[in-house]
Amino acid sequence: MAEVAYLSLGSNLGDREAHLREAISRLKTTGSVRALSSFYETQPVELTNQPWFLNCVLALETEQTPRELLKSALSIEAGMGRMRLRDKGPRNIDIDVLLFGDRIVDEPGLKIPHPAIAARRFVLAPLAEIAPGVRHPVLGKTTAELLAGLAEGQVVRRI
Repeated sequence: MAEVAYLSLGSNLGDREAHLREAISRLKTTGSVRALSSFYETQPVELTNQPWFLNCVLALETEQTPRELLKSALSIEAGMGRMRLRDKGPRNIDIDVLLFGDRIVDEPGLKIPHPAIAARRFVLAPLAEIAPGVRHPVLGKTTAELLAGLAEGQVVRRI
């Protein structure tokens, strides 16, 4: 049975927009893209001495399991030449599974909802654009409520 998953995509190396569009195209092999946010230019967090990111979120209707979707996302990253040289470091493409229906998954290497979703403006702004009423299955708040509750900080600009 198909479920809707929300994925966050980011790039801060090379032609960021082209990398996002390529990843979106490749994700179509894993399901049907039901919604795509605007692109947002975002200030890096945690490791701040690196180029700014271009981010977006998409809703993907998929028959895959959460583990299969993660495996597909990692395969797309590898196929696009992602190099994992430094944790949180610069990357041409990053794909994270944020939400998967109303599931809660806590397995080695796979946590859904994404553990940092509620603290990241660069995720919540595009997610709230396409799915403002979707509820975080643990916190019970909508994406719009989570975004509204964030303290000022990270710069996130819709482009």
